[in-house]
Amino acid sequence: MRRVLIILASIAAILLIGFFVLRTLTKSSSPEAVAQFNNDGLTITVNYCRPYKKGRVIFGGLVPYGKVWRTGANEATVIRFDQDVVIAGKPLKAGSYSLWTIPEQEKWIAIFNSETGQWGTNYDQTKDVLRVPIDAQSHKPTAEQFYIDFMKKSDGATMQLVWDETEAVVPIQKQ
Repeated sequence: MRRVLIILASIAAILLIGFFVLRTLTKSSSPEAVAQFNNDGLTITVNYCRPYKKGRVIFGGLVPYGKVWRTGANEATVIRFDQDVVIAGKPLKAGSYSLWTIPEQEKWIAIFNSETGQWGTNYDQTKDVLRVPIDAQSHKPTAEQFYIDFMKKSDGATMQLVWDETEAVVPIQKQ
């Protein structure tokens, strides 16, 4: 019995070490980041990972057009609103959501999903809370690494999703 427990403990230790090594390696290729907006009582926080271009064709290549993208790398991107907002003309309750997108050449779909904490390839459409069309446009200079940023507007903010030569714009207003 003691031998079985030692073997099980050894296997658990090896798996745990392997998990931490894998997590460290994936985070070094696509490091974690936080984008935050705080103005006039509205706070928005986005936790995401920042993949690199590395000479690849991004939109229409690595990230196919017309398919759901995790909007970053590694775990699903999580966005938190501290109050009710209006996204591209549609209301969204305060709370935390995973952020997904469906890229196209000119128009994207931004998706706010109630499930958070999952790996970025585990998307469950049945948990979508909001889907809205957003604009995408050319961005210069080329962004080697994906990033999320905010621009202040009089009634809220514009969230910018930028990578390669593309920028998708998500309008966010206070409700």
